[in-house]
Amino acid sequence: MKVLGLEAVQNATYYLSRYRQIEESGAGLYVLNGLGDPDFWPAERYRIVGSKHIDDIIAAARAWHAIEHFDGVLTFSEAGVVAVAAVAEALGLPGIGSEAARTSRNKLLMRQAHERADVPRPRFRLVPDLQSALETAEEFGYPVILKPTLGAASNFVFRLDGPGDLRLRFGQALDGMQRMSWFTMEADGVDHGPHGLLIESFLDGPEVLIEAVAWDDEVYLGSIVDRVTVEGDTFDDDVHHAPTSLDQDQVAAVHRAVTAAAHAQGIRHSVMHAEIRFHHGAPHLLEIAVRPGGGGLDYFARISAGYCPIRASRDAACGVRPDVTHYQPTGVHTAGTCLISGPGRIEEINVPDSVTGSGRVFFLKITAKPGDVIRRPPYGNNILGFLCTTGSSFEDALEAAYELAGQIDVALSDPDAPAAAVRQADTRIGRPVLVSPGARGR
Repeated sequence: MKVLGLEAVQNATYYLSRYRQIEESGAGLYVLNGLGDPDFWPAERYRIVGSKHIDDIIAAARAWHAIEHFDGVLTFSEAGVVAVAAVAEALGLPGIGSEAARTSRNKLLMRQAHERADVPRPRFRLVPDLQSALETAEEFGYPVILKPTLGAASNFVFRLDGPGDLRLRFGQALDGMQRMSWFTMEADGVDHGPHGLLIESFLDGPEVLIEAVAWDDEVYLGSIVDRVTVEGDTFDDDVHHAPTSLDQDQVAAVHRAVTAAAHAQGIRHSVMHAEIRFHHGAPHLLEIAVRPGGGGLDYFARISAGYCPIRASRDAACGVRPDVTHYQPTGVHTAGTCLISGPGRIEEINVPDSVTGSGRVFFLKITAKPGDVIRRPPYGNNILGFLCTTGSSFEDALEAAYELAGQIDVALSDPDAPAAAVRQADTRIGRPVLVSPGARGR
């Protein structure tokens, strides 16, 4: 099995570990980056196009395919799903199709598809200017959510509790979405749908994150993870727990909602990452992405539910039904937290051996490096990485994650000051404020 991994613009080394997982599964993994770093992948299986225009990417993929005869093409990047669909179509490889990819990438097109199929969802409206945003928010009733149509990782997503908040945040979101990496990493020359801002009604219950598979007419929930952080006016995917605290009836309701949404988006053969919020006791769709969830969610899935989203991605890309059943928790408790610091330029990150060598840790990934600028809301949503642990209970696993995260030191300087002007040295990772699963949400 030969698989082509693709990004229009390489997202640093973020997906390197997932590429290695595919190789470890026995498949040959080749990497094509429109724009990327040399030496990212073994030279005989790595090419850089030198352009992020889709025509150039397709031409390079087609020429390589004529030599290697790939079985499938995939991406783990939200910014790559439309480009991958276009390449798969051009090469005659399995794929979800450009229309389903665009619908699954663009939040407005996704909401419209859900509306046509009467999938439970928040109220929504594209707002081209501040005045229309104010009018929509008044009609929906505060609080409301403001978000970009082509966003990811909760960048420039705000909860607004009144007109003053909206006046403050609208300009920040409008400016920020233009330079947001998840937008600038998209391929050029592709129709991504409307690029703008949405106002959505507020959903008042807990959130769950789901790794799933759509295959023909069936949808399988491979993994369900609770998101358990108390939120303010911005959103961090920072603390998670599995197995889910949902009961059987709630899981069944979630399955019905995800199935309806997948069918509405035209997803027939794909892995999926679904995000659900309960509202007045019923599950509502936040989104379904046609790639696995980020961070350590693939590890959560394997440990807490016996499902591997990475192998499923490999198989689905090649037109093979993934090895997945309906949700079956293993009983192992897992907890994870994003590593979040204050804003600034990173001078140093020190992860001690007591963290890297802990038997409680099943996933530790430092995604930031010295020299990177960490932007926090309202200017961005950068994190340092992820830390996930196991335990005898949710509380036990989470306490271990907090204890180990607190041993990581970060030195930050003002990004506009000389590198030597360290403003904040040896700063411990902070502890988020939590509630129990099911208590509160967006």
